[in-house]
Amino acid sequence: MRKIHLYLLCCLIVCSSHAWSQANKIPEKVSGNPLFPGWYADPEATIFGKKYWIYPTFSAPYEKQVFLDAFSSPDLIKWEKHSRIIDTSAVKWAKKAMWAPAIIQKNKQYFLFFAANDIQKNEELGGIGVAVSNSPAGPFKDHLGKPLIDKFHNGAQPIDQFVFQDDDGSYYMYYGGWRHCNIAKLNNDFNGFIPFDDGKTFKEITPEGYVEGPFMFKRNGKYYFMWSEGGWTGPNYSVAYAIADQPMGPFKRIGKILQQDPSIATGAGHHSVISIPGKDKYYIVYHRRPLTEKDGNSRETCIDEMNFDENGLILPVKITKEGVKKLKL
Repeated sequence: MRKIHLYLLCCLIVCSSHAWSQANKIPEKVSGNPLFPGWYADPEATIFGKKYWIYPTFSAPYEKQVFLDAFSSPDLIKWEKHSRIIDTSAVKWAKKAMWAPAIIQKNKQYFLFFAANDIQKNEELGGIGVAVSNSPAGPFKDHLGKPLIDKFHNGAQPIDQFVFQDDDGSYYMYYGGWRHCNIAKLNNDFNGFIPFDDGKTFKEITPEGYVEGPFMFKRNGKYYFMWSEGGWTGPNYSVAYAIADQPMGPFKRIGKILQQDPSIATGAGHHSVISIPGKDKYYIVYHRRPLTEKDGNSRETCIDEMNFDENGLILPVKITKEGVKKLKL
């Protein structure tokens, strides 16, 4: 009889909890933030087939950043880790500071762009490289055997690259640290660039407030250019954006849409955006620093919804502990 009473009590507790969750509109299946354990930053989020993929920086001292991991999920809830999809043994010129991967599928291959070595001047070996694989989970091999960009054009440190494919099939690379951002047009083999009509290969498009971490997406015929502001080790790291009618801008800063919430986390920045195919639904994937952490490398990957107003402006993102609801593709 005692066991029966205990069983009924447990049932009552479970039912009451469910009823409370329903009454307060708290989803029972959410991703939670962070999405997966470990210190990871600068996440590149995308969709391949029926899975979400995230390619982040392994957040550690530069000398330990000698590999990249990836994570995949069918529903934004359960994430599978794909360890060391590339490392410095596959990229002979890279020695440290493998940063901010960007990936794009072309035909049946996957091209992974990354920065390495944190070069401080043109005479140093390093910059932005590209690797290729037949699978989004790798392993990736060096596509060129050397950096794709290894010089400071227009004052931009060759880091934080993002590749955007426009509707006409053109591939543009946005990149740059040290408060300068360039755009360049990739050739079809991703082993070089196509000069613009004026003969220039790298054009500066730096908007007000830009520091690093560029990202581009297109919605309703408009080009949304986004970037990170502030210092990556500080609490005020954040994301701002601009809107233009063409991929090269000009980009006039509209405002900040992602930043810290002192009650949840600090240093919310260096992001990417997931657009759900066939729907006007968007997620922002970014890193932030838990309130318990002071180390600059203590960064975790998170996700929240990103919405727009009736004029197409991005509404400020509310960073959460809950994350987003389950969504299969």
